Amino acid sequence: MAGPARLTRTEVTDDAAGAGPVAPASLGRTPRTVGLPTSRATIHDVASAAGVSRQTVTRAMNGLYGISETTKERVLAAAAALDYRPSRFGRGLVTGGDRQLGLVVNDLRNPYSPELAAAVLGLAAARGWDVMLADVGLAGDSDRAVQALGQQTDVVVGYLGARAPEWIERLGPVPVVELDPAGEVLRGAVRIDPTEGIEELADHLVRTGVRHPVIVDASDTGRPSSRGRLMLDALRRRGYLPEVAVADAPTSEHGAAMAARALERFRRVDAVLAFNDLMALGVLAACRRAGVDVPGDVRVVGVDGLALGTLVAPTLTTLAVDLDAVAREALDLALGMLAGESPRSGAAVQRTVRHRLLLRESA
Repeated sequence: MAGPARLTRTEVTDDAAGAGPVAPASLGRTPRTVGLPTSRATIHDVASAAGVSRQTVTRAMNGLYGISETTKERVLAAAAALDYRPSRFGRGLVTGGDRQLGLVVNDLRNPYSPELAAAVLGLAAARGWDVMLADVGLAGDSDRAVQALGQQTDVVVGYLGARAPEWIERLGPVPVVELDPAGEVLRGAVRIDPTEGIEELADHLVRTGVRHPVIVDASDTGRPSSRGRLMLDALRRRGYLPEVAVADAPTSEHGAAMAARALERFRRVDAVLAFNDLMALGVLAACRRAGVDVPGDVRVVGVDGLALGTLVAPTLTTLAVDLDAVAREALDLALGMLAGESPRSGAAVQRTVRHRLLLRESA
């Protein structure tokens, strides 16, 4: 891998032009909006407002020699008025710093998050980037953690969830790619779509003679999640009348509790479809404690395709998502946005990665 880029040393003295005070009208900015971000101030804007060259702006912003204190103060005042924040990539050319990618996850205790982080880290490292991670589920102050990413990284990817509008505002002008957005897409996005995988699964259940499936879902609203609704619809279209048990959180403990309740209440249960692999592992534990054979008596299916599913007995059937593909699509979008090769929002910066049915021993 090539070493860090370096600028050739060039002697630059104070610019004679524009030594006077900066005109206030030249420093106005249009207020930034969440959905349609305004253009970020550039080094050219600061140079024009301060009446100096781009090289002088670079020296002032990085505390380098070759300019007077008066010129430095004038440049810094113009930069502050324009809300100019030099990219870390640009500063890296001067200072030797590395390019930084921000990654937002929502709970590192869920094995999905470390597997996603490993995929992003591996791909980012191969492209010469460092990664700064924020866990908004475990952070004492998630707002501050997100804002720090906006201040210290060049691009941000990850899970913003229902707070995406607020957090994108806090991230500022950096390119943002949401993973599996919960609502309207405000910047770039990689959707993770289980629809085709769920249809494959429903057909598999029909072929294997399943008659009484139960969905073990997770939602903080008490109502079925979007994933749960997709499962419910696919099963109903094939003539099933599935029960749905909704837990407060997608943990193995909740999966075990929901499964134990379903096994006790619905004696004819012969398949359990869990919201994710973690809940499915809890379902397997509940079946084991109840003396229920998997897959002989009950088939168990998760969602995510975690490596952990291969370490249990029986191994876990799942709707798998290729996290390497998710990382690749997200980084391609983010770096294209940063380079100006792609817009900062809209359909051109949206991609979809789909789940696939991965049959193992449990179903």
